[in-house]
Amino acid sequence: MSPRWGMALGAVVLVALTVWGARHVYAVAHPDLDPGHRFTVVYAVAFAILCWQTLLALSERPYVTSAEQLQLLHRLRVVTNVPIYNEDPAALKETIASLLDQTRLPQVIHAVNDGSTRVDYADVRAWAETAATERGVELVWFDKPNGGKRSAQVVTFSSTPDADIYLTVDSDAVLDERALEEGLKPFADPEVTSVAGVVQALNNRANLLARLTDLWFVIGQMTDRSSLSTMGSVLVNSGPLALYRAQVVRDHLHTYASEEFLGRRVEFSDDSMLTLFCLCAGKTVQQPTAFAFTLMPETLDHHLRQYLRWMRGAFIRSFWRFRYLPTNRYAYWAHLAGWVQTLVSLWVFIALFVMGAARDPGSVPHLLLIPVLVGYGQALRYFSARRSDEPAWSRALTVLLSPLAALWAFFGLRLVRLYAIATCRRTGWGTRESVEVALARPARAS
Repeated sequence: MSPRWGMALGAVVLVALTVWGARHVYAVAHPDLDPGHRFTVVYAVAFAILCWQTLLALSERPYVTSAEQLQLLHRLRVVTNVPIYNEDPAALKETIASLLDQTRLPQVIHAVNDGSTRVDYADVRAWAETAATERGVELVWFDKPNGGKRSAQVVTFSSTPDADIYLTVDSDAVLDERALEEGLKPFADPEVTSVAGVVQALNNRANLLARLTDLWFVIGQMTDRSSLSTMGSVLVNSGPLALYRAQVVRDHLHTYASEEFLGRRVEFSDDSMLTLFCLCAGKTVQQPTAFAFTLMPETLDHHLRQYLRWMRGAFIRSFWRFRYLPTNRYAYWAHLAGWVQTLVSLWVFIALFVMGAARDPGSVPHLLLIPVLVGYGQALRYFSARRSDEPAWSRALTVLLSPLAALWAFFGLRLVRLYAIATCRRTGWGTRESVEVALARPARAS
């Protein structure tokens, strides 16, 4: 995003926060005038947290490097893991092609076929091996019995003791050509142990659900994750594009490969666990100039199963964070504050939208105004991740849909999260027993 647009966005957000702040000060002084006056203090605290998060997010800056630092980064040995399970062959080919099209190439690519049962990858493998040789990249193809994404990653982590950086991607991720070059820059700081890239939906214009998912996903990265990155405390990376100090990963390899929860093997939440290892060892950040594109669900069933898996993983990972994150780190208190907000907002939601709406249905539109306006305000951050394959009017249309995204998260996804917590012992993957989304077109960031 250009500096001019950044200043304009910051001004809009700060003006909105100022006006809303004045509203909260008035509400605290005159609680009887507020239909939700029982929660005036709760609203004021939530507003203060939102202000803090917004200011931190707007303070995020991309890491830049000197010529000397770039030379040091160029010497790092980057090993890439591509776990494959029932992926669309065209999407997998595009993933490998994007890795071979990087301005800074990885030294090694491990393509690990984790026992796919629905797809034959013979043609993709033959093409990939030839293309990698032409680019001077070592490509190693593994075929193994199905053991889950982690086991596919462990194949790489356990067989590359000379790696300096592990680049993890999904088998339907298409990296922008400068993704690796940009993603490596934060490692010029020796305290940085992991780097998250910014992920956008490759199929964001497929249908309404894809647009809403892309909007919700990008906003989450450019608000919550950006604010945590400013403090060196990113809690979870995204699978389509993440980089890790290899030694940190190898130091925890046995724990990573054998995690259990309530006596059951955990097959998901791999990105959050790797990020936690790195967070305990140093700073975890996001590089807002490193982009990847991935296929998002195009059906409600697929969307719900994906979100259910993410929320089960988030709940399980919370126990690890409370146990292992140092209490003198910002990450610990940000994580604690997140759970306090979740529990308090659930209490307010039940009081106002369940019991309150039953007594006074006419109050619901007024109460919904706040989440809708907050959603619009945060949706402005969507413009900060531009892409060359989409016109401005299309991105504006997506932002105009932010009330739908806000209401879906407020009502629908809230219930999914509660169900995920109640069923957290179901630790299987839950998706992709067959090809669920096929590639339609590549993309690039601008």
